[in-house]
Amino acid sequence: MLGSGPRFAREGFGPVLAFYLGWKLVGLPAGIGAATVVALLAFRLAKREERTGALPKMALGFVFLQAGVGLLSGSARVYLAQPVLLSGGLGVAFLASAFTSRPLIGIFAAETYPFPDEVRESETFRQIFARISIVWGCYQLARSAMRLLVLTQTSVDSYVVVNFATGFPMIAAMFSWTTWYAVRSFRRSREWGWAFDEEAGDREPGLSPAT
Repeated sequence: MLGSGPRFAREGFGPVLAFYLGWKLVGLPAGIGAATVVALLAFRLAKREERTGALPKMALGFVFLQAGVGLLSGSARVYLAQPVLLSGGLGVAFLASAFTSRPLIGIFAAETYPFPDEVRESETFRQIFARISIVWGCYQLARSAMRLLVLTQTSVDSYVVVNFATGFPMIAAMFSWTTWYAVRSFRRSREWGWAFDEEAGDREPGLSPAT
């Protein structure tokens, strides 16, 4: 969390904050431009951190699409509504993937932690991350519905507040729960629980590598 928290904060809320400041101080094109620049900087940092897989590239492609639609529409609400709808679609994808052999959260987890191939292909891995995918899917759908309601019924100012309140703090809590639940479930599983017992044994004082 200490390593990933700041990254998710800048990538998740940074573009929205840059857009809001640019839009308020200068105008819509300036806000869209500022948000796009922040997203490009985030992608550059991801490249430096060697996180240049499919997900960062897809996110960058959406940034340009969002900017284009926002400029053509000339509406701040239309610009901000796009990631809300995308988040809702992602929630549906999380829920649907839970009933397949490759739950989405498992794919994301494999990009951040080097699970051995035999673990990724195991039934325990699929079951654990299928349950986590369902929880993440419900969260994404609930957050999208709330943000869309605020964006359409109130003001952009209120949207920015709700976007942050339901974003980084909730995502930090979700990631903490995800990590705790995954480790707890692997530790209690019949298939991989032995690995945690061996790891604990290796850390006991007085044990040498030979033992």
